[in-house]
Amino acid sequence: MRLLIAALLIPCALATLVGAVLLWPTAGPPTSAAVTAQQPVRGEVTASRASDCSPGTGDGGCVALVVRMADGPRPDRDLVQVLPVEPGTPRFATGDQVVLGWSGGDPDDPGSYQVVDFQRGDALLWLAGLFAAAVLLLGRWRGLAALGALALSFGVLLLFVLPAILSGRDPLAVAVVGSCLIMFAVLYLTHGLSARTSTAVLGTLVSLALIGGLGAAFSAAAQLTGLDDQTSNLIASLGTGVDARGLLLAGVVIGALGVLDDVTVTQTSAVWELRRADPSMGAPALFGAAMRIGRDHVASAVNTLVLAYAGAALPLLLLFTLSEQSLGNIVTSQDIATEVVRTLVGSIGLVASVPITTALAALVASRESPGKRV
Repeated sequence: MRLLIAALLIPCALATLVGAVLLWPTAGPPTSAAVTAQQPVRGEVTASRASDCSPGTGDGGCVALVVRMADGPRPDRDLVQVLPVEPGTPRFATGDQVVLGWSGGDPDDPGSYQVVDFQRGDALLWLAGLFAAAVLLLGRWRGLAALGALALSFGVLLLFVLPAILSGRDPLAVAVVGSCLIMFAVLYLTHGLSARTSTAVLGTLVSLALIGGLGAAFSAAAQLTGLDDQTSNLIASLGTGVDARGLLLAGVVIGALGVLDDVTVTQTSAVWELRRADPSMGAPALFGAAMRIGRDHVASAVNTLVLAYAGAALPLLLLFTLSEQSLGNIVTSQDIATEVVRTLVGSIGLVASVPITTALAALVASRESPGKRV
């Protein structure tokens, strides 16, 4: 069984490495004036008061912010920014750390700057530290390995997946290769090189292939273009063509990978623990017992996946609710249908991963020595 697993996984690993070499971005992403129009400048709001939007009108419909710049072309200089008070305008107060966008014009002209965002670096660093502490406290050395695997995942996304797509590579091919790189690195780094981990890797590979195939088939059948507002803005910013449907499928594959890892690892661990608890159990008994665990797991995992996608699309769902259209029109619209296909394809792959991984794990574990801990 070990030789069989190796015979299945080694070609997949080699194909992943070859794919990474062939798809590796050879040139930087195309530049665009729309992307590089403004240079960020950090600042702090030192004063805030009501103001007229135009001098002398007396409307009082704006707020004037005095911002002290911390860097940029004029550090430690104050400038005044007048912002309209509207329902969609953020509320600023004295002491807020903000980000200004400098257009590159006259650095002494307040009109060359625009308040574009808040500074969030400190809050995110504290949250990341709290997350790392929680993982290390519970997982110890295994938790440290998980944090290393998380860093590797971000590395693959930032150094390979995103640059390759921006350089014109096929998004779906890049997502599949990137997901395989993440899967091999993350699972073996976190759980060690063992028959148990290899079984989880094999189950994840089969499920990812199923998700990619179903996603391609049903996005074509439903005539999904992938041209939502964000993708359209990306194409306009780059000034070059992007395979919008491929980008949609890439998101489906990458988004499903994290949940698949959870399910496949859990199922293989359940099979091995059942085998250790009762060494007399054969493959059919192991499969039946582990599937009872898997049914509970997949029921909650599917609900998690659906709610995760619904939460991400919540503003869009609210807009469609206000449109007073029929449910059929709402569900079959481009934006909502995209989320439906994304959710259902990912859920089908998730459901299928349970019997696939459990069957593989039962076959392998039943032939392992009961005393082994791998």
